[in-house]
Amino acid sequence: MNEYVLFFIAIVPIVWLIISLGVLKYPAHKTCFFTALLTFFIAIVFWKMPLVDAATASIEGIAVAIWPILLVIVAALFTYNLAVETKSMDTMKNMLSSITTDERIQVLILAWGFGGFLEAVAGYGTAVAIPASILASIGFNPVFAAIICLIANTVPTAFGAIGIPVTTLSAVTGLDVMKLSYIISIQLAPFIIIIPFALVILTKRSFKAIKGVFWITLASGVTFAIPQIFIAKHLGAELPALVGSLCSMTTTILMAKSMNKKNEIKNENSQYDFNSREISQSKISYKEGVLAWLPYILLCILILIASPLFPVINEFLAKFSSKIQIYSGEGAKPVYFMWINTPGMMIIISTFIAGLVQKIKISTMLNVFIKTLKQLTKSFITITSIVAISKIMSYSLMTSSISFGLCAITGSFYPIIAPLLGTVGTFVTGSDTSANILFGELQLEAAKSLGINPYWIVAANTAGATAGKMISPQSIAIATSATGLIGKEGEIFSSTVKFCLGYVLILGLLVYLGSNFIVV
Repeated sequence: MNEYVLFFIAIVPIVWLIISLGVLKYPAHKTCFFTALLTFFIAIVFWKMPLVDAATASIEGIAVAIWPILLVIVAALFTYNLAVETKSMDTMKNMLSSITTDERIQVLILAWGFGGFLEAVAGYGTAVAIPASILASIGFNPVFAAIICLIANTVPTAFGAIGIPVTTLSAVTGLDVMKLSYIISIQLAPFIIIIPFALVILTKRSFKAIKGVFWITLASGVTFAIPQIFIAKHLGAELPALVGSLCSMTTTILMAKSMNKKNEIKNENSQYDFNSREISQSKISYKEGVLAWLPYILLCILILIASPLFPVINEFLAKFSSKIQIYSGEGAKPVYFMWINTPGMMIIISTFIAGLVQKIKISTMLNVFIKTLKQLTKSFITITSIVAISKIMSYSLMTSSISFGLCAITGSFYPIIAPLLGTVGTFVTGSDTSANILFGELQLEAAKSLGINPYWIVAANTAGATAGKMISPQSIAIATSATGLIGKEGEIFSSTVKFCLGYVLILGLLVYLGSNFIVV
């Protein structure tokens, strides 16, 4: 069959997902399940995929969806539900309000800084699930909390999970990881500075929201971007997002506390602060604060010591893993399951240890865990369906047909469209790493055939993939699960897709200019 015809057939599932979620506002669990069946049918009929291969590809997708993706969602929501059950969440609210009662700055601290840190050390949805649930709990509109965390969880994903997307991209393409990391950090730098301003504007739904917080918003972006560029250039892919997010969060908190003190003096006779949310504050002891945040403190510690930064521990935990052959077709590889050193398990372990320290009964923790599982029934359908779709499209070579069509249509203007390929990859798979595996080598070949700087084009795949995170059905399902908005996926998609299109368009122009006029 003609390659151009196959291109248009291959994009049918993607177009249907966009229309059904964004225009028709169908519930995600229904439309994703139907799309999985549609993709299954298309792969068999038009790509001649054997029935057994299509079935095993689907089963592999379901298995990967359950472990580790759904595990992260269950774990994050369990931690939040337990904090609500034990009133620890009330303590966390009061502590946040002691830093600042300005909701714009709370968004910068939680969605941007803390979310960036979680993405850097863990990934797999933690950066959306945990900050979104906390924002909703302290009084933010749940839909807004979901949208704001999806938009914030874009640029940090490039170097997320201790740099796995970039190290994977380097392995797939054979390009130098140091140079690749540096170019990616350069491409993302403008967005790292712009996104905090976008978050602040969205918080108040007005450009006037910048007034009074311009410098702290600028600092939140700059102190993330500059350390990330420096680390990427000199140390590689593992630490840029980790160092950048920590610098950003620390700077934002210190500036917020300084601003809060000034505002207390300025408004001490005022009855109402127009820019802030009223939150009752009570004196919280150091011990109470530590106990309330203990699950998240332990999570950060466990993930860091289990990471490649500590090779002895990392290698020991790697022994608790399994390689299971699921897909039966050509090019099949075993699926690698980590049973302990995976973010979801780390969250559950942290929460249970913290619960014991807080003297919560084991029976109470188990009851909350069971309630959490029941709460996420529809999310299970959504996410298992979407990952099954990604596996079928990848193994059947539907994704290759999509990439061929984009290359053939754009020609010398391919650099403009290169980030879009990464965006499509993340939209389908929900993963920056998977998008790099799908399209990394193709981006390299396209750059070589068109005589374009390969580093800029290959890096654009990762940069573009970060944009896809905010519209990926998988990411949106995580956000809705964490904020109790299951069934609102279409509304959230409609809001984030506008930002995604602008992000990809600007990035495409930057990549086009960089690939033609900048020598690396």
